[in-house]
Amino acid sequence: MELQQLKTFITIAKVSSFTKAAELLDYAQSSVSGQIRALEEEFEVRLFERLGRAVCLTEEGKRLLVYAEQLLKLAEETKDSVTGSTQPRGTLIIGAPESLSVFRLPELLKEYRSRFPNVKLVLKLGSCRDILSWLKKSIIDIAFLMDTPLDVPSLVSKCLCQEQIVLIAGNDHFMTNKNTIELKDLEGEDLILVEEDGCCYRMIFESLMAEAGVYPSSIQEFGSVEMIKKCVISGLGVSILPLISVEKEIRDGQLKEISWSSPDFNIHTQILYCRNKWLSPALSAMIELSKQHIKNKSI
Repeated sequence: MELQQLKTFITIAKVSSFTKAAELLDYAQSSVSGQIRALEEEFEVRLFERLGRAVCLTEEGKRLLVYAEQLLKLAEETKDSVTGSTQPRGTLIIGAPESLSVFRLPELLKEYRSRFPNVKLVLKLGSCRDILSWLKKSIIDIAFLMDTPLDVPSLVSKCLCQEQIVLIAGNDHFMTNKNTIELKDLEGEDLILVEEDGCCYRMIFESLMAEAGVYPSSIQEFGSVEMIKKCVISGLGVSILPLISVEKEIRDGQLKEISWSSPDFNIHTQILYCRNKWLSPALSAMIELSKQHIKNKSI
């Protein structure tokens, strides 16, 4: 197994064509086919299924793709480390949930790209649980999470700013006319919440309701923050969301923040990376810029 074979394999996987891959790599098509045949013989599996002129990965090919991308990235990092290169370059794969990718990261990534144009940024969206798994498996280089302060022995975690969790409702909801509500006032209400797969503030919220013996009439859950906001605006129920995700709608008068005597959720935007991972110039630059940029956005 050679790095060039892996590069060819990845290129074919991206363009779904041996012919297009040969053109992009400036190889004869026979060379491209030979490299893939060598890989298939080495692993004793088929890596691609031929569908007319197009090709697609087999299940074995999909598994190899994950490791092939990591191996090429490790080769880049090894070269930088051995040669002592300090100029950020290569590829940086970032994991983040939807809320952060939409409301915290765009300005940061824009500034990073303007400073370090030789680094290719790849943003991979997922739940907190997925992102931690990707980080531990080295599928991603760095993660941004919104959670209670994490203490994972294999990871370095740095809190960047605290996030305020707010209770929101549509303009016509009766709770918006109250000065302050308590948890018990949510008894029998319709709640619209993010899917519970690893969502820290939902788990805290539901734990608080259970401790207080408060039971909602119904709970609707969605994977999209935007969908939740639209449902709340339409009067289908109340929700809790990070303030950063609803600031615009509150400012524009589409949503109202309900004042309630809630405890501190202790939710922070934090950056995480593997403790034993070599900090490439590209990764080091992202860590430092994140500290400067997001801390300045703290509530």
